[in-house]
Amino acid sequence: MRLLNSAVLVLSSAASMVAALGQEKIISFDSGILQLAGGSVENGQILVSSDEYWGVIRAAGDLAADFGRVTGRNLTLSNGESGSSPASYEYDPVNNMNNTFAGSSPSPQYTTLAPESFPGPQYSDPTPESTLIIVGTIGSSSIIDALIEDDKIDVTEIDGKWESFVSTVVKHPIEGCSKALVIAGSDPRGTIFGIYDISEQIGVSPWYFWADVPTKTQKNLYVCKKSKVQGEPTVKYRGFFLNDEQPALTNWVANNWEDTPYGAGYAPAFYSLVFEVLLRLRANYLWPSLWGTMFEVDDSGNQPLADAYEIVLGTSHTEPLMRAQNEFGNFYEGDWSYNTNNETIDEYFRYGVQRAKPYARNSLWTMAMRGTGDTAIAGLGIEQIVTMLETLIDNQRDIIQEGLGLDDVSEAPQMWCLYKEVQAYATEGLEVPEDVTLLWADDNWGNIRRMPLKNESDRSGGAGVYYHFDYVGDTRDYKWINTIQLEKTAEQMQLAYSRGSDRIWIVNVGDLKPLELPISHFLDMAYDAEQFGIDDVQTWLTMWATREFGEGNAEEIADIMTKFGMYAARRKFELVEPQVYSVLNYNEAEAILVQWASLREQAQALHDSLDGAYQPAFYQIILHPILGGETLYKIQIGGAMNNLYGWQKRNAANDVIDSLLGWMNDDNEWTETYNGLLDGKWDHMMDQTHLGYDGYWQQPMRNSLPMVRYIQTSRVSLAGHVGMGVEGSNATVQGDDKFHSNSGVELTVPPMDPYGPLTRYFDVFWRGTNSCEWNASPEVDWIVLSESTGTVGGENGTDTRVLISIDWDSVPEDFEEHTLYINVTTPCRASGFDKYAYPEPKVLVPVTKRSVPSDFTEGFVESDGHVSIEGPHYQKSTNSSSDEALSYHTFKNYGRTLGGVGLFPMGIEKLSLEEAPALDYELYLFSNSSAANVTLLISPSHNYLADADPLEYGIALFPAGQEPDAEDITLVQPVSGVVGTAMPDGWAYAVADSVWGLNSGNMTTSPFSVPQEGAYTLRIWCLLPGIVIQKIIVDMGGVRESYLGPPESFLVGRDELGAYNQTSFINTPDALGGVGNGFALRKTGGSSSNGGGDDDDDDDDDESVASRVGTGMVGVAALVAAAMCLR
Repeated sequence: MRLLNSAVLVLSSAASMVAALGQEKIISFDSGILQLAGGSVENGQILVSSDEYWGVIRAAGDLAADFGRVTGRNLTLSNGESGSSPASYEYDPVNNMNNTFAGSSPSPQYTTLAPESFPGPQYSDPTPESTLIIVGTIGSSSIIDALIEDDKIDVTEIDGKWESFVSTVVKHPIEGCSKALVIAGSDPRGTIFGIYDISEQIGVSPWYFWADVPTKTQKNLYVCKKSKVQGEPTVKYRGFFLNDEQPALTNWVANNWEDTPYGAGYAPAFYSLVFEVLLRLRANYLWPSLWGTMFEVDDSGNQPLADAYEIVLGTSHTEPLMRAQNEFGNFYEGDWSYNTNNETIDEYFRYGVQRAKPYARNSLWTMAMRGTGDTAIAGLGIEQIVTMLETLIDNQRDIIQEGLGLDDVSEAPQMWCLYKEVQAYATEGLEVPEDVTLLWADDNWGNIRRMPLKNESDRSGGAGVYYHFDYVGDTRDYKWINTIQLEKTAEQMQLAYSRGSDRIWIVNVGDLKPLELPISHFLDMAYDAEQFGIDDVQTWLTMWATREFGEGNAEEIADIMTKFGMYAARRKFELVEPQVYSVLNYNEAEAILVQWASLREQAQALHDSLDGAYQPAFYQIILHPILGGETLYKIQIGGAMNNLYGWQKRNAANDVIDSLLGWMNDDNEWTETYNGLLDGKWDHMMDQTHLGYDGYWQQPMRNSLPMVRYIQTSRVSLAGHVGMGVEGSNATVQGDDKFHSNSGVELTVPPMDPYGPLTRYFDVFWRGTNSCEWNASPEVDWIVLSESTGTVGGENGTDTRVLISIDWDSVPEDFEEHTLYINVTTPCRASGFDKYAYPEPKVLVPVTKRSVPSDFTEGFVESDGHVSIEGPHYQKSTNSSSDEALSYHTFKNYGRTLGGVGLFPMGIEKLSLEEAPALDYELYLFSNSSAANVTLLISPSHNYLADADPLEYGIALFPAGQEPDAEDITLVQPVSGVVGTAMPDGWAYAVADSVWGLNSGNMTTSPFSVPQEGAYTLRIWCLLPGIVIQKIIVDMGGVRESYLGPPESFLVGRDELGAYNQTSFINTPDALGGVGNGFALRKTGGSSSNGGGDDDDDDDDDESVASRVGTGMVGVAALVAAAMCLR
């Protein structure tokens, strides 16, 4: 083993730390009513009772060591008796070489080996005068019980409660001790949480081992409050599932521990670290690793160790009655088919119950069964499966009751995970016993499929949620690094909580690393859902950053990780491919890369400014995901640029290939750096492949580049040395290609008007062997170019992006609409042969001069044949219902660009159109159309109240100042019903895109008639909270292909003509990671933390757009490759 000798990082600091995250403060570094370290305190001691739970004693030992981490001197631990040996947890290990029954009915038995034990921490002889802390569990600690009997502590608020504790300073708690901090728990985990509450408040992060968060050293520690009472957690069982653990976690485990008889070393040395971090995070529940392991069999100490630590052990949705998935295939004969092999399978279950019986106090039983290897039951129709499962669960309950010797089987907590196809069985009438918890699941992509109905709220077993931060399967694996948007997690889990899902929250975390951040958030919400609600993510992030990295950098770290969460969640990294983001329209790819580059600069600068002890943790949780994410995006968008340049026959296509090779090396460097941190402590933890998915859902066996095109640059293009392309088109002139008519020499940029983007562009590029000068001259002088001359090729030549703007003040009064031209010429034609084949090229610029009437004072204005609106930017919300609480809620920093808006409060039942409040968006439309298509991009929610009560919204587009008639309102059910085990129509595209409405079909598109130019109102009624509107696109015939949709349109009353940039989505006001009215392009030779933009208006009103853009501007190519930098 190479790992566990790694040193704990410490920092010298007198700075105050945040209290245990979200918890009431009881520790101070300055002053208080009881000093625990410093001053006259020399050799402090923690006192436990000899009859205490072993897990509590072990945690008390951790606290003693945590004092050493903070102050440099451990506390001692005593049980009040001199000469005591360490506490011992004794167990009879199962014979893991024989994992079936020995003997025959009626009394088959599993076999065990000679007794073994887990030793607790070392005891010291008691020194009452040095006793600082006393810990114990009500009813299991003679010391605590005596204090209660003597009225020295008041436990009335926690007695009989679940996982609660009181911490209080007591005078003369024992003979010889003048004052001590007493921590009394309502049960063993309550006591443990009280212990770790102190550990966290003195400065030891729960992630001190798993993320190498350094511990701040302190000279003085005080208890600053007389008493603290911590009540019950919101969710009863809270934990995570180690899953999809190959290659990374398994390789890391195998690299650090000896193999078990059955595989990699998933044994007590590993699981003790997992159990500890769960408890330090105030969690209590684990589904152990699954695919290449057998938790109870790999090492006979695993199951008793969980009980010893006071971890509630469960098994995944595919592992019933405490038996690992791989046990049946390894140790039993016959098919995993209850209808044909039930006697064998019943015996298999009986063995699991008997094996778990000694640890039943800390067991939560997974019921029913699925098919082999996380699949559906095969060979039967749904009705037959439902009948079989009802028989099976009755038999399982009999086996549990008999095996555990219970009077009532409901005494054993049970859950049925309604995952994937199992949910369809419930829809088909599957009856589940009332005391069995219904564990509803998400769709593997963070969208909960079903939540408790109103008539299910009083079930004694309650309900829970199985959620995913990691997944292997359709539409594609995602298990490389963190891609979780905390705001989305909060929205979904708070929706579930509002409907009564509070018995179990468990989340699939893959390898555990590198998901430390979303794990912490999820478990803190589960512990206190009221404190950390849908609007508290930023607060939580700041508190988390303060705990892990100190108060001074907390707000910036929160800002960094908020932006990262959105950028990474727009589309899972594994699903990002060259064709996803447009390199042609709306400057989309450029803006994406600007955001990533700016974020990387911000994170790298902060990393480099930190004390060295902080840097490993910062790299693991923050910097590496950003470096890796940006590099992946550069590779995939670079692949798109190479293909575009290849189609256009640009020499620069080859430069992109060079850059792609460099970025692949960067990707490997980030991996090697991570794996090599702290002398290789995390070697292999970043072994997961993530580049090279080829349409198949499963991980590629090696990372690889996207397909590229290489240009033969030794010979000139048949169309000459100089080529030209325009925004919005793959075509190039002069010359022929499949993107424009043969021998065509004109390319048209998207239209320009006062309410549209400030600039359009065309590119002039090299596609030959000789250096050539070029010149551009517009038809009229009020078409302004950022560059009018340049050179391609040679030592000083460069490809150039020319920005086109309009000096609207100089446009003639009588001008209305016309397509104007820009001539682009080169003297190289005179000596070339291309002059015989092709005329000189032109750029065509459609220009329209128009304005809205003076009485249109607020609303979005059509330009370029569309109106694009961010959901939260509505003009008015109206509520005609008598329920004044009904309203619309803005989800900040949520979704793909800015936020979302949805119905509130979250726990309400479905509304009728008459009951629902409405959102009004005011528009001014210049076009007339019989089919104005209004598309809502909404979060990929499901019909969580079942298909009988589906998600639904009403929508109407009507002349402003009027009210719509009933026939003018379209009711839309965006999520189709499901049949059997199928998912809703278009689901695979919706979860990949992170919205319904983009590629998932036309379910969220509604056509309306716009008979004439004028002001219109778009009104939307959400009938359920699950409808969260991220973006609205009104297509009047001009919308072009993109991933995020057009940038938000000009808003009268907010935006200033000639100032609102609108060239990309990051110009949108309030956009997360936006640049205000700065340009999405970054200046050559410089950078800024906001991506190169400027949030301030320009001081010089006479400055033209072109002069504000200036020379030296670069487009995506500069981010794609310095060698092909656009000037």
